[in-house]
Amino acid sequence: MAYGKQVTMSRPSAKLRVGNTPLLRLCRVGGGLKGIEIYAKAEFLNPSGSVKDRAALAMIEDGERRGLLTPDRILLDASSGNTAIAYAMFGAARGYRVMICMPRNSSLERQRILRAHGAEVVLTDPAEGSDGAIRECRRIFQSDPERYFYPDQYNNPANWRAHFRTTGLEIVRQTRGRVTHFVAVLGTTGSFVGVSRRLRQEVPGVECWAVQPDSPFHGIEGAKHLASAIVPGIWDPSLANGTLWVETEQAYEMTRRLAREEGLLVGISSGANVAAALELGRRLQAEGRSAVIVTLLCDDGQRYLSERLWDAAS
Repeated sequence: MAYGKQVTMSRPSAKLRVGNTPLLRLCRVGGGLKGIEIYAKAEFLNPSGSVKDRAALAMIEDGERRGLLTPDRILLDASSGNTAIAYAMFGAARGYRVMICMPRNSSLERQRILRAHGAEVVLTDPAEGSDGAIRECRRIFQSDPERYFYPDQYNNPANWRAHFRTTGLEIVRQTRGRVTHFVAVLGTTGSFVGVSRRLRQEVPGVECWAVQPDSPFHGIEGAKHLASAIVPGIWDPSLANGTLWVETEQAYEMTRRLAREEGLLVGISSGANVAAALELGRRLQAEGRSAVIVTLLCDDGQRYLSERLWDAAS
């Protein structure tokens, strides 16, 4: 179980805990590398099932403090799914209406979870990916700004600050400062930016590696190929020691391996993260270096069971 920040919801008895997720050693997937330890934060154990609980809660609380989120306004944002689900969960518990713009090809499970929480879902052209959802969200907001609270997760500093305050500090503590490398896929870039800034402050010499799909047209939900996408305003390229490029099929294969070899049923971006961490581990081993590599298991795999990645499983 995760024991983190206690969040009081609309009813006194309704409490959730966000953060302080376990750090897991990937003994089988990463066990063949001499001198290389690979660990992953089990972010799927957050209340809504993903790492995005941290940022969503931070943006909601920031909006409340600034008087921008009130009961008469609709919480509106663009999301490929995980932040959306976190918004919908917190919104239902705190009494806010939620509207989400997301690509039509987002997994059926994600769409159903959102509607189960009472969120309104606006589906956008899948060919435009997350950028199409962002553009539609901006159009809706600009049509009636007084009706909506638009946290804009791609440009909201509360996003990365949540990871600076919590995720990054947890990694330092859980590794007792031994972490040498951090690896994370880029979406909003909030987790990479926040964690990297904290690690660079706390751990001298740490390396932070960004993970991106190797093509503009990919099947890694939530991930951005920045060269062909709207670049988030919170992105800070100076934090990255380099980029690890991951093919969609690599991410799929590692997602299946995590389920079968580690007992971890997680999502596709988690597979991309671990595939990248393993590739980095191989490079470091070839150079004769030892390392403690940390990455993120971003979300629960049950929200992807209708995806084609499982068609190859037997």
